[in-house]
Parts: sequence; structure tokens; C-alpha cells
Amino acid sequence: MAANEAAEAKGAWATGADAKAEFLARAEKTTAAGGISDAAQRLCHKHLRKAIAAFRRADYAKSAMLAVDATGADPKSGQAFHMLALSLDHLGEIGRAMEMYERAFQLDPTDTDLYLNLGLAAWRMDLHQVAEKFFRLACEMAPGTPMGWNNLAGVLRDQSRFDEAIEICRDAIYRMPEQPLLWNTLGTILVELSDFGQAATFYREALRLDPNFTRAWHNLGYGLHHTGPLEEALAAYETAMSLHQEPRDRLETEHAKALCLIAMGRLAEGFAAYEVRHHHQHRASMLYGIDAPFWKGEDLAGKSVLVMGEQGLGDEVMFANTLPDIAAAIGPAGQLKIAVDSRMRTLFARSFPTAEVGNYFVAKHNGKDLRLAPWAGKPDYVLPLGSALPQLRKTLDAFPGKAFLTPDQARVAEMRAALPQDGRVIVGICWRSMMINAHRQKYFSAIDLWAPILKTPNVAFVNLQYGDASAEIARAHELFGVTIHQVEGLDLKNDLEGAAALSAACDLAISAPTAAAAMAGAVGTEIWFLTAGPVWPQLGTDHYPWYRASHVYSPAAFGDWSGIIPRVAADLAYRAP
Repeated sequence: MAANEAAEAKGAWATGADAKAEFLARAEKTTAAGGISDAAQRLCHKHLRKAIAAFRRADYAKSAMLAVDATGADPKSGQAFHMLALSLDHLGEIGRAMEMYERAFQLDPTDTDLYLNLGLAAWRMDLHQVAEKFFRLACEMAPGTPMGWNNLAGVLRDQSRFDEAIEICRDAIYRMPEQPLLWNTLGTILVELSDFGQAATFYREALRLDPNFTRAWHNLGYGLHHTGPLEEALAAYETAMSLHQEPRDRLETEHAKALCLIAMGRLAEGFAAYEVRHHHQHRASMLYGIDAPFWKGEDLAGKSVLVMGEQGLGDEVMFANTLPDIAAAIGPAGQLKIAVDSRMRTLFARSFPTAEVGNYFVAKHNGKDLRLAPWAGKPDYVLPLGSALPQLRKTLDAFPGKAFLTPDQARVAEMRAALPQDGRVIVGICWRSMMINAHRQKYFSAIDLWAPILKTPNVAFVNLQYGDASAEIARAHELFGVTIHQVEGLDLKNDLEGAAALSAACDLAISAPTAAAAMAGAVGTEIWFLTAGPVWPQLGTDHYPWYRASHVYSPAAFGDWSGIIPRVAADLAYRAP
């Protein structure tokens, strides 16, 4: 569930500023050279100088227009198309930027900075193999330039090729030990392997070499965000923000700082800062194709408001905590419209009977998700679901501690009838997310580690794990002799009405922080979370205030599941004597 992760560590992904700086410096030198007899080239250089100046002022729209003028003056100038690509990239027009990068590449295939920037653009579009190709070419062309090796290590890291990434970094550090960005990226690789302590050592070495290295400050904060103390994480983020950052890097740090503030319980400040996720240059921002202004706290009485689900499915459910308040603020004279994942449309319609509920449609625009709800017409306001938090959840007291989704009671009864009837406590379990990648895998435990929990007497365990978990369920039976019950014919991924009903039929749910856990909490089932470390939705508490009844089990050392699973088992044994 995306909301449970701190802001991503910035290692190689964020070295675009260096490649851009190299290109801009070289382009300035080229365009300042005199003695050019060709009038078209002189005019091109004039426009390019102005475009570079606008880019340095972060006026990317102006820079793009001037770069277009430069390409018009000299259609054979690779630098002009490179400048246009950079400007479009910073405007969020990644698809068009890639086209211009390719034009520049055709015109000037010897431009090393172009390979780096092409690779970075491909990386942001999750085209990892394409990015790897360009970074390898950059390394071949300029083996003494650290950025190529640094970015290559980073893209290998993001493909879970950790051994290769570490080897690339170590070899580059052996040749260039004074380069702080290589130490920084080696730290980011170790973070993905959950070795936060060693990662911090490498971040601090990068900062020793360059005390103004903003990415290392950000990444040190990221590591501390996972392990604590949060006060030190916040201080590291603030140091990064006090230094000069590329706008896109600064947005990442602002987002990370917001989550840190929320994790510390500074809700009013943190939720307000969390709105940075909507900035068009933020890496994970979504687009909303609705012709209406965002709600910023105006009086909603009698208004038409379209609330749009955002981020992952678990976030969509968790943020729905605010919907009863929004409905009350609109009142009977207004109209609440709710756009959610199509699998939850009937569940939300039952839960909010005065609202008009439909599903959103997802398209892609420049590599970003574009959410549309054409059925909703033109409301007075549009409200991404999490953006209600700055107005409605400024303090812990504002969380009502109630169930807010209503499952189909007939299906709840059906689920109860399908579960063991021998008096055992019915416990639904979910041990991982369905979506596991290099960045997310460190947040979840394997079913093999759950033996103390699964062997608890007088408990019947029920699978809440969506996706295909049959192999893991069979493994648990083979290893521990435990049956994890499944309701025959129930598709927990696509039948979310059924998943909600099954969750409501359980006496207790024990889960990693996933969409399954959010659903259980939202329908009012008591939920015990198993987390690899403190997570920001705890809001500085030992539970999830979003739900009626919850508790968080978090180890003293990040990812040390052996430190919490026996505690969970002991508490469960007490619960089911």
C-alpha cells in the first residue's frame, strides 16, 4: 500500500541535475564562441543562450519556447533539440521529451550528456532496460565520468540486480574514491537490502566529502525515517531543503518531510505539506481530468463535490475515513459524488447511500496516471480523497474511530457459514502485498516466519491474501501442519464485496500494511498490523487511528520479524485461550 512507504531514497535516479549541469555548461561555452560565419547557427546560438538562462531561472515554459526557436533557426543542431528535450522533461511532458532526445541523438550521437539524460528520462518511465542501455553507452564513452557508473548502478538496483549494482559501485569507488555520489548510491542499494546502518555509514562518507550534497542529506533522512529517531530524519530533510536543489529533487524532499511530520503526529503541518504530491513535477503525481477547482476548505453546504480515489487501493480505502464528514458538510441540499475503483463501486454506494457513486477510468498522459470520471459532469469542486485530510484531520481527536464501509450483510452471513463452526476464534491473515518489487519487498515478511502465530491453539486461520497465495498456503500446511482456510470460489482480488464480507466475518485480522488490512479495518474488524518499522499512517501512535480498533507490532530493528512475531503469537494465545 503506497501510503505506508516513506519517500523513496534518491540515489542514482536523482543525478539528472549533474548531467544537466554538464550539458548546460558545455552548451553555454559553445554558444559563446565567436567567429561563426553561418547566420543560422548564430541565430540558433542566440536563442539557445536565452533558453539556458530561462532554464536556470526554472522558467521551463520560456526555455522550451526559446529552444523551439533555436531548432527552427538550425534544424541540424543537436544541442538545440537536447535543450528542448530538457525543458519538456521539466514541464512533465516526458513523452515529447523522449522524442526530442531521440532527435538530438540522431544529430549528435557523440554527446555523452545526452546518453545520461536519455537514460534518466527512460528510467522515470520505468523503462529500466532502455535506461540501462544508455547508461552503459555513457560509461563506454566516458569511463572517467562518475555519473554514468552511478546511474547504471541505480537502474540495476531497481531491477533487483543488487550484486551487480554493488559491484559497479565498488569498482567505480575504487577508481574514484573522492566522488560522493558513488558513496551515496551504494547506500541506496544497501537500503533496498534493509541494511540501514551500513547505508547511513556510506551517506555520512558522502557528506564528509561534500557537506552540501543534498541527495545524501535526503537519503540519510530516508534511512532514519525507517529506523528512527524521526527528529533526526526531519533534521536531515530540512538540511537538504536549506541547500540548493533541482526543483524535482526538492519536491521529493518536501514529500519525504511531509510524511515524517505526519509520522511524528504533527498532523496539521504534515497533511498540509503532503499536498506537494499533486505538483505536476512530483515523480508520483496523478492527474485528474475534471473541469473543476480543487477544494481548499471552502464552505461545502449545498455544493456539488466529486471525490476521487487516489494512489493505491489501500490508500483509497484508508482515506475514505473522511467521507462521512464530507457528506455531512455538503448536506442534503448538495450532492456528493464519489469516484472509486470499479471493484468497490457497490460497496461505497451502500456505505454512502446519499452519494452518487461511480468508478473512475485511468488513462496515461506523459507517463502519469490520468483519472477521469465523465459521468460526474462539472461539479463545483473536485477533491482527491487524501486532500480532505488537511481540513478534516488536523488532530488525532478528529478521527472518529468508527467503521466507515458497510459490507453486504447477506454475504457476511454467507461467509460466516463457510468458515469453521467449532468455536475457534476466526482470524483472517495477510502476510504481504500482491505487488512486490525491489523497493517494496523489505516491508513484508514471508509466511515461513509465521510459525509461532499459525500454531496458536483454538484459532482458525482464514486467507485474506489477494492474488494467488496457493503455493504459500500449501507450504504453511507442509511446514507447520496448519490449515489456512479459503472460501471456495472467492476471488479476493476482484470480488472486493466478497473480501469486505469475509473481513467482517472474522473476529480479528492480522496483516502486513496492505489493502486487505485497510479493508478489514474499514468494515470495523479489529486489525493487528505487522510492520517492518514505524509507518506514517500510525500518526505517531501505536495503532492506526483511521480504524475502529487496531494495534501495530513493529520491531526495534527494521525488518527483524523474529522480534515481533512471538509477541503477536503470545497476544493471540491470550485472546484465544
